[in-house]
Amino acid sequence: MKLTKIIVSPGHDYWVGKGELTLQHGTQSPNEVVCEAGKGLVGDRYYHGRSNRKGQVTFIDEAVINAIRQRFDLAELDDSLFRRNLIVSGADLSTFLGKRFELQGVEFEGSQECRPCDWMDRMIAPGVKEFLQENFRGGLRAKVITSGRLVANS
Repeated sequence: MKLTKIIVSPGHDYWVGKGELTLQHGTQSPNEVVCEAGKGLVGDRYYHGRSNRKGQVTFIDEAVINAIRQRFDLAELDDSLFRRNLIVSGADLSTFLGKRFELQGVEFEGSQECRPCDWMDRMIAPGVKEFLQENFRGGLRAKVITSGRLVANS
């Protein structure tokens, strides 16, 4: 599995009710990030959550993002709109559910499918949520088991 991009955000961007504006925390795409066991990615919104939180970090397959670009004619689609932390290639993320796996020496445990929400239709395009609901396309939530550093494109 190859790590192609890292995305972190200091806060959650979501709606409290329909029609309201989202919060505006923004995202960063650092070349590297520190993973802390039991917490998540330093600098990310999930880092300060409960230590047993299922979603300390989120993964999505780069091929899924590219498929959405093609299917919905969104060539310039920004990866950060998916609100997933680690964009990877070369692995079937569904095979990691309930199992421990390693990326660049950092151990993770796949804890839950990352089911898409209405955010996908509202921020990307109508129909994206439904597209992501099939075949584990929404990605994987995971716990950080061992601390370490991840570097994109290495």
